[in-house]
Amino acid sequence: MVTRIGLESYEVMACHGAYDFEREKDQPFIISIWATLSHDVEEDNLDLTLNYADLQSAVDSEVVNSKPVKLMETLCKMLVDKISANTIVQSISIRMEKPDAPFPHPGGLAVVEHEWTRD
Repeated sequence: MVTRIGLESYEVMACHGAYDFEREKDQPFIISIWATLSHDVEEDNLDLTLNYADLQSAVDSEVVNSKPVKLMETLCKMLVDKISANTIVQSISIRMEKPDAPFPHPGGLAVVEHEWTRD
């Protein structure tokens, strides 16, 4: 059996982007994270699993309250570093959307998806 813990469509405001003006003003980011556990949780004990609230806290610390970065890929790496510190986590899947990303033409949605697996 495989257990996955998730956080879907968590919208936060943060200052990240490739252009200087993106790092000066908050803009929305929508983040979904799925973490696959390395083994089944045998006991009814929150300390023996990954709390989905920890996923939300990781986004708050690494995306909302971090210094501005240029790439969503960097934000994904920061999230992986934080979440993978819990040794029960075997793999992580992140989808990060940036609805107000600057495009040369109207339309489209900027998305980065990142997959990580413990070796």
